[in-house]
Amino acid sequence: MSKRLYGLRGATGAENTRESIQGNVVEMCLELFRGNNLAPADIVSIQFTQTGDLTAMNPAAAVRRGQTEFDVSGCALFCSQEPNIDNSPEKMIRVLVTCYMEENSSPKHVYINGGERLRPDFAKK
Repeated sequence: MSKRLYGLRGATGAENTRESIQGNVVEMCLELFRGNNLAPADIVSIQFTQTGDLTAMNPAAAVRRGQTEFDVSGCALFCSQEPNIDNSPEKMIRVLVTCYMEENSSPKHVYINGGERLRPDFAKK
């Protein structure tokens, strides 16, 4: 089978502490990686955004330091601030994982810990 490039999306809420950001980012990413049967070599890049009220830790550093199960040291990691839009949820971290998966795969996106309100269609039922 051949592979093609996919974009996996997700979001999680967090409190503005290192522990909360790290724990919730790791949980979200591991669910994405496991749920889509990814290997580290499949990932091209991981891009995070976070709302301006989350200042305790960078999500890219959180995923790099917060777990040992999935080696992201070879992945390009990037983080930026989410645009400040009226009525947008607060304390939110979003992710876009660019990766190779088997052609005709059905990507599984992950919206947890308050992120469900962003995409209820992708949230676990």
